[in-house]
Amino acid sequence: MSLVSPNDSQAKHNVAVLVVAQAILGGQMPIMFIVGGLAGGMLTGNPCFATLPISLIVFGSMTTAPWLSPLMQKYGRKTGFFVGAIAGAVGASISAYGLYVASFSIFLIGAYFSGIYMSAQGFYRFAATDTASDNFRPKAISYVMAGGLISAVFGPQLNKFVQDASVIPFLGSYIAIIGLNLVGMFLFFLLRLPNGTAHEPRVEATVSPRSRKELLGDPRILVAISCGMVAYALMNLVMTSTPLAVVGCGLTKNNANDIVSAHVIAMFLPSFFTGHLINRFGVERIMGLGLIILAAAGLVALSGMEITNFFLALILLGLGWNFGFIGATTLLTGAHTSYERGRVQGMNDAIVFGCVTIASIASGGLMNCTGGSVVQGWAAVNYAMVPFLLLAGTALLSLVMIKKRVI
Repeated sequence: MSLVSPNDSQAKHNVAVLVVAQAILGGQMPIMFIVGGLAGGMLTGNPCFATLPISLIVFGSMTTAPWLSPLMQKYGRKTGFFVGAIAGAVGASISAYGLYVASFSIFLIGAYFSGIYMSAQGFYRFAATDTASDNFRPKAISYVMAGGLISAVFGPQLNKFVQDASVIPFLGSYIAIIGLNLVGMFLFFLLRLPNGTAHEPRVEATVSPRSRKELLGDPRILVAISCGMVAYALMNLVMTSTPLAVVGCGLTKNNANDIVSAHVIAMFLPSFFTGHLINRFGVERIMGLGLIILAAAGLVALSGMEITNFFLALILLGLGWNFGFIGATTLLTGAHTSYERGRVQGMNDAIVFGCVTIASIASGGLMNCTGGSVVQGWAAVNYAMVPFLLLAGTALLSLVMIKKRVI
């Protein structure tokens, strides 16, 4: 039974709340991605492991999605979002303590708990569709993702003020993150979403849910996961290395903050019109455009290491991610039934963030342990994009050909 009103008023209310949550709580993500590698390099003696804290954040997200999604299906989205915010505060507290005692291992434990928040934030986009009509669904996803535009500015600029507020570098960053979680979590009381199957009368499905193998045999689901995985993993691969490359080539930490801020703005600013573009031109075309823009970002990054190269490459990287990831999310939400939602969305985010974990681990190794210079390491990071873009492009083309044959 649909819970959508004819004018999508309930969905629009939820979107507004989720946009604000994305803006406030989401501010912690650019902060952690800016300082994670720099703090990791400070705490560990091996530069190859500098980005391991970021990898643990993503690994935490990957291992959380398979249990968090069914939890939300049973008890409601709000329960999962509260779990995420509390875990974010706990993770930042542990990371702050790790910095205080100069323990890399404790810092990594905190990073893992922060990944639970990252996983919960990833479901904001799905929550936006729970009460939305088919026509409003891509716009709802886009608008919620657009909330990240505020966090893109807010997070890095806040970090400029707090990263050196203590004699212990970056300690102020994690104290600020604790505050963001504790304040932002109260927004979820405003959501008007279903409470979950645990609070509803039991209704037997007339059709048995498909197994994971059957779900992955659906071309739409397979392509949505593949393109979402590649878009997010490649974005993370390059973004994780960016602060190391920027500082390593002689620019400042504030330059790194500004470049990452421009990147995150580019990730979310297009969200104001991505949903409209999907409705007008089709989801496959927008996903394909995203892959092309990601390739262009790699070419710009390989053409030089001036500050303008960093800014343009990271802006293109954000724009490509937006088209690729929102397109993949839209394709996925239209490829499963409501009673398959928990299984499909949990499986999707586990696979996507599993690959993002690998990308973030590889990022530090490629950047710091490939060749003998920052230039060679940065080049290795960007050359690594090529095979995965070809993989996603091939999968997308195959879906287009299947649809043409059906028509």
